[in-house]
Amino acid sequence: MAKVYITTPLTEEQVRGVKAGDEVYITGAIYTARDAAHKRMIEDLEAGRSLPFDTQGAVIYYVGPTPPKPGQVIGSAGPTTSYRMDKFTPEMLRQGVKGVIGKGYRSDEVKAGFVEHGAVYLVSTGGAGALLARTIEQAEVVAYEDLGAEAVRRLTVKEFPTVCIHDASGGDQYYTGQSQWVKPDAMVKPKKPEAGE
Repeated sequence: MAKVYITTPLTEEQVRGVKAGDEVYITGAIYTARDAAHKRMIEDLEAGRSLPFDTQGAVIYYVGPTPPKPGQVIGSAGPTTSYRMDKFTPEMLRQGVKGVIGKGYRSDEVKAGFVEHGAVYLVSTGGAGALLARTIEQAEVVAYEDLGAEAVRRLTVKEFPTVCIHDASGGDQYYTGQSQWVKPDAMVKPKKPEAGE
């Protein structure tokens, strides 16, 4: 495990240099998108329309920030649960996205997609949205303004803190971390989302 500093848009070399378990600090532009925004982007692709930002080497952050208070760039900006984006993620990876940030487990299909397309899954600490917001220097809505907190925003970040869970070579920090301390039959298995979640 190492501390790794990366700058967006991500290159193949940067992605391959990140390993499961690494602390990863991101500088540059990242894009916010949750369920509703992902649904719109997939609809745009199916209709032959362009996506609202350049996805080549892009990083998507699963967040719906709160409104900023006076003098703030952005409100609290903590990650949302990632499996809600699992049905959309394979296509976003095919479109050139090289990193996604959220929290929690991913499906086997998504994990395979990180390997196939050379991308990484990063997590940030849930419940620390106010602290994470301190690394965000600029925020602007770039698409789907009607979605409010779930609109796509371009965030300019400096050393945004994450940990790599799934790397482009198939490394899985959730598995590795548990396997060091927990008997195999007691390891936590990923929970499948219930209908409507």
